[in-house]
Amino acid sequence: MTAPQAPDAAPPTAMTNRQILQAMSGLMAGMFVAILAGTVVANALPTIIADLGASQSSYTWVVTAELLAMTATVPLWGKLSDLFDKKLLLQLSLGMFVVGSLLAGFSHGVELLIFSRVVQGVGAGGLTALAQVVMAAIIPPRRLGKYAGIFGAVFAIGTVAGPLVGGVLVDTSWLGWRWCFFIGVPFALLAIALLQRTLRLPAVVRREAKIDFLGAFLIVAGVCALLIWVTLAGNEFDWASWQTAALTGAGVLLLVAAVFVEARTAEPVIPLDIFRNRTVTLTTVASLLVGVAMFGGTVFLSQYFQVSLGKSPTVAGLMSLPMIFGLLVSSTVAGQLISKTGVWKRYLVAGAVVMTAGLGLLSTIDADTSFTLLSVHMAVLGIGVGMLMQNLVLAAQNDVPAAELGAATSVLSFFRSMGGTIGTSVLGAILANRVASEMTKGLDAAGIPSGGEGGGSGEGSVPDMSTLPEPVRQIVEHAYGVATADLFLIATPCALLALLTVVFIKEKPLKTTSGMERLAEEAGAATDRDKTVAGTSRCRGRAGSRWRRA
Repeated sequence: MTAPQAPDAAPPTAMTNRQILQAMSGLMAGMFVAILAGTVVANALPTIIADLGASQSSYTWVVTAELLAMTATVPLWGKLSDLFDKKLLLQLSLGMFVVGSLLAGFSHGVELLIFSRVVQGVGAGGLTALAQVVMAAIIPPRRLGKYAGIFGAVFAIGTVAGPLVGGVLVDTSWLGWRWCFFIGVPFALLAIALLQRTLRLPAVVRREAKIDFLGAFLIVAGVCALLIWVTLAGNEFDWASWQTAALTGAGVLLLVAAVFVEARTAEPVIPLDIFRNRTVTLTTVASLLVGVAMFGGTVFLSQYFQVSLGKSPTVAGLMSLPMIFGLLVSSTVAGQLISKTGVWKRYLVAGAVVMTAGLGLLSTIDADTSFTLLSVHMAVLGIGVGMLMQNLVLAAQNDVPAAELGAATSVLSFFRSMGGTIGTSVLGAILANRVASEMTKGLDAAGIPSGGEGGGSGEGSVPDMSTLPEPVRQIVEHAYGVATADLFLIATPCALLALLTVVFIKEKPLKTTSGMERLAEEAGAATDRDKTVAGTSRCRGRAGSRWRRA
């Protein structure tokens, strides 16, 4: 629990729209950086992996490494936000991003590139957790939907600009893919300066600052063991093997130990008591499933555009516009309607339905799908995600005490990121296996030796399409088209389970006070209770003394 504010601190008052927008400027710049880190390399990855001579498994790990680091550190950043200055932590996370970006830009091997993505992921974990905690602290839930459009706009701009900028950089000979990492550095430095100038939060004093490092280590180690298993199984070793037994056994034991530690420590990284709240539990499960379906399904779309459809990195960035436009419009409209009416559950349910339909439609694509039809499918998916993802956080933040805002927000971010990491790892392994199977089948049918020069895919490497002869090129395009469609087919049941989960969330009226105001009210109420108890005790003591004298 967060201790009351210092006695000499002035009671927080409701912020005006102008003050909120000023405070959000640095926050949104930081979020833009985090989004840019993931999207700017999306269209460049096939070129990066081919240039470094890496494999399809390495392609997956370049994405998974950042997601894993972000997932593992989100709850730790959330805990730190309850103990230390939130603005300083935001600036520290941006500094981590700068270091990771510079390392990635100077990488000459896939090993250093993956390590640099881990450093970027640690920074992105801080931005993911802290940005939403700070927004909940300064904006009441009833007004939060109004600003969801701004958040959605930043998300859309970062997601659209990232692939476009990345594609242009890759296609520009005198720049190259390394600038995909360097370009985020000035934005990160700008965000640090804006946060220093515009973000003003009241100091929160805690009685004790204790971090559960053992619990954090057990959580990270357990999740890593399971993710390493799903990434390598079926490729480096068989699914039914001693390596599988060792990794899964170690992962399960470490996570069980983490639960044991978290249940007994004074300051857990993930407070288990928070799951007694039905809304938090259901929104957490839904966030996990959305992460699996959304991130796991869409992270390989850029590879599909370039390999299966034969588009350039720049064109591949433009092709993602329908999904981003759908997300921007739906999140903005839904946010405005929620702020106006105070009703939010219908948008969660509708978003889950539309997202499930979008994934189902994308499971029908292949190498011959027209861009018009593909655009409709992506727009449907974007509309569903826009109504669902951010409003899950709103529902949870609205139903917890102000002192638990950081814990509830970081838990949701943690499980959504975990879902994305699991989805990317599992679906990446499935994609690699299915592509290899389809290419072997196609090459054998065409009378071309598998794994030969014409295959261009020895040891599971991502093929350089410009070097392939036409018959092999068609086989590769078909293989990636079929495999990508399978990923969306597998992701669809996860979206359906998310729909069933949100149906059981109970709708409650949105609060009209911000986290800072609610925290002050709760602290004042606790003080009043303490005074009442103390006064009652004194009265009983005086009465007891009179009885003894009598």
